[in-house]
Amino acid sequence: MNATLNWDDEWLEADGLGGFASGTVSGRRTRRYHALLLAAITPPTGRVVLVNGIEASIEAAGRSYPLSSQLYAPNVVHPDGDLRRESFDSEPWPKWVFRLENGARVEHELFVPHGHAAVAMRWRLMESANDAAPGTAEPVWLTVRPLLSGRDYHSLHHENPAFRFDAASADSRIAWRPYEGVPGILVLANADYRHAPLWYRNFQYQREAERGLDAAEDLASPGEFRWNLAEGDAVWIATAEGLTTSLTAPEADMVGFYRSLRAGEQQRRTAFSSPLDRAADAYVVRRGTGRTIVAGYPWFTDWGRDAFIAMRGLCIATGRLNVAREILLAWSDVVSEGMLPNRFPDHGDSPEFNSVDASLWYIVAVHEFLSALTSRDERLKQQEQQKLLSAVRSILDGYIRGTRYRIRVDDDGLLAAGEPGLQLTWMDVKIGDWVVTPRIGKPVELQALWLNALWIARQWMPDEGPWASLLERGRETFTPRFWDEDRGCLLDVVDENHEPGRGDPALRPNQILAVGGLPMPLLDGEQARRVVDIVEQKLWTPLGLRSLSPDSPAYRPRYEGGVWDRDGAYHQGTVWPWLTGPFVEAWLRVHGNTPATRQTARKRFLQPLLDHLHDAGLGHVSEIMDAQPPYTPRGCPFQAWSVGELLRLDRVILADPDDSISQAVAATAPELEAAAS
Repeated sequence: MNATLNWDDEWLEADGLGGFASGTVSGRRTRRYHALLLAAITPPTGRVVLVNGIEASIEAAGRSYPLSSQLYAPNVVHPDGDLRRESFDSEPWPKWVFRLENGARVEHELFVPHGHAAVAMRWRLMESANDAAPGTAEPVWLTVRPLLSGRDYHSLHHENPAFRFDAASADSRIAWRPYEGVPGILVLANADYRHAPLWYRNFQYQREAERGLDAAEDLASPGEFRWNLAEGDAVWIATAEGLTTSLTAPEADMVGFYRSLRAGEQQRRTAFSSPLDRAADAYVVRRGTGRTIVAGYPWFTDWGRDAFIAMRGLCIATGRLNVAREILLAWSDVVSEGMLPNRFPDHGDSPEFNSVDASLWYIVAVHEFLSALTSRDERLKQQEQQKLLSAVRSILDGYIRGTRYRIRVDDDGLLAAGEPGLQLTWMDVKIGDWVVTPRIGKPVELQALWLNALWIARQWMPDEGPWASLLERGRETFTPRFWDEDRGCLLDVVDENHEPGRGDPALRPNQILAVGGLPMPLLDGEQARRVVDIVEQKLWTPLGLRSLSPDSPAYRPRYEGGVWDRDGAYHQGTVWPWLTGPFVEAWLRVHGNTPATRQTARKRFLQPLLDHLHDAGLGHVSEIMDAQPPYTPRGCPFQAWSVGELLRLDRVILADPDDSISQAVAATAPELEAAAS
């Protein structure tokens, strides 16, 4: 095994539909979400776990060599397949090499074919046993038992009489249909199948236990597959039966079909310019006839705020403008009373409108997308551009008129929002009736987004609304209302709880968006420098910004424990990597965007995130980290806006200003006005 990898590091294979396969380097499942076949019935939602894992072993010359290990309660590891893992590689997909005590070496690889609710696996004999007679082909028997459930991916499965073990067999196909209302499991394999139903009881999921959640599960195994590796490769392909995304295959030649599937997927992945670009692609998924962005794996679906922040790096910074176009057009259809939904639930079609800033991030994303097109001398179809700008106009008109949750423009030209019991900003934790960071009133980053949205509307729709006058009024009042001269920073909220003059002085990272992270900074000169300095001094860590200064009595250095403990720490100190992008952009604006400062910033701010790609979620960036050394990764190991901002940091913020992408997202107002006309 690669010495830099931890056995608990996780790999991800996403299918482009919201489904995925995931697990650990060790092969042990440590989360309820670790599975080989986890499918989205209504992409990207309606996720169900069909194949949780496998038991695998080799028999040769009368000896048995397990290749798998499972963790059972109470902390019992069985069998001892861990001992035979020689190496692991996650590129271009997960691959393990096992060395048996007799000297034989066996390779196991798996991948998820893009666009299909399926997983494909292969085992091959790399080296024969040391004591194998020359010129002979002594049998090397591989036995694999699938472990099944058929449950919602947030739930756990337990032994019950309703599980249907019955198998339908035809040629090289085996099908199980464990429960009504759940897709069946169709397996294609060049193996002999023996039906032998068993329950495996009391698997223990370490990560769930650490999170204070139920952590024990029972899984069903209908039978076992058997191959002689001395005669050729073993192929096992599972697909979710009955979905439009199910995989179809010929009746024979499973090895040939696997090789064809593998070659096609390898060619698709090779088209990406780097492993990080491939990682970015994992978050782009289908929704209806368009596309959207999954906020994170394994438990998030598509969230509006996350999507619009993430797509600036995942799509625009990588030049995937057609993907950005599909996403923005798809979301333009769901504006309601000036608001875009922040989340589509796992089940049903009713979106949740509980975010004040998601709509404003959408406007920023539209601006950067249209700017990127302009830099390429490309244009949208007129009706498509009008559709995007119509959504922008509807958002601004709704906020000017006033909409849900007391979201409205106040007399000072700033945006107020919030009601008791609601969480509308990105610091959005609510536990029962407890809103941890309510931030009712006029949050600082909301003003930065609002005034940028007006600035953007003035560029693209100069004759269609009161954008210029509102922008002028808001810019005049912003600094006097928020600036704290004694500390040299901005208040986090003014008119707190809608009480005029009441301010929240908590030192949080939100103020950095008044200097960096958005097209138009609200501060410059000495004030901008002082904000960046205090954020760097109090909030910066090698992997992102703390969500609260350690000086605050509410500061929580660790994100651990049960739900109340973890959620109580989520925005009270916990580090967020996605904030690195806005911070570094602000840092360059006050220190000067020169080759020397960019080189310094790459070493100080970018390199630790690049190093993190080899930790926790392999090839990706985690959602959050502890606020104190060693900055342990927490939350989702695969997070869209964390990866997106890393890409934006690398390809845009720290790129040569003459680079075309950098020019696109930093396009000046005159350029934009010319494009709009």
